[in-house]
Amino acid sequence: MDIEKYWKYTLGQNAEAMRSYFEKGAAIKWHNSNEHFNVEEFIRANCEYPGNWEGEIERIERLGNLIITVVHVYSKDSKLSFHVTSFIEISNDKIILIDEYWGEDGAAPEWRLEKHIGKPIK
Repeated sequence: MDIEKYWKYTLGQNAEAMRSYFEKGAAIKWHNSNEHFNVEEFIRANCEYPGNWEGEIERIERLGNLIITVVHVYSKDSKLSFHVTSFIEISNDKIILIDEYWGEDGAAPEWRLEKHIGKPIK
């Protein structure tokens, strides 16, 4: 499976192209918001989300039938920025399950800044 193209179509909110990557009975779980989607619900949630999006794949790991991706997703106007870690299970070159964890990007909390611990990654 071409995971780079999958993410290109997902970030571009291209429903038809996204659909071609999934088995009919696939499940998608967004653990941060406790939501479970079927393929059509997931595509709708992705493609109807307000705004236009871009992103960069930061890491890909492959372990048998599991693909793990870390993607920086951000709005084209740069007002919103997230990192998503996705555990994508594949069967017969199609997605059968995605477990995703989304985190909103932002500054370190004030209590850590006050302690002068840690430093920026970039």
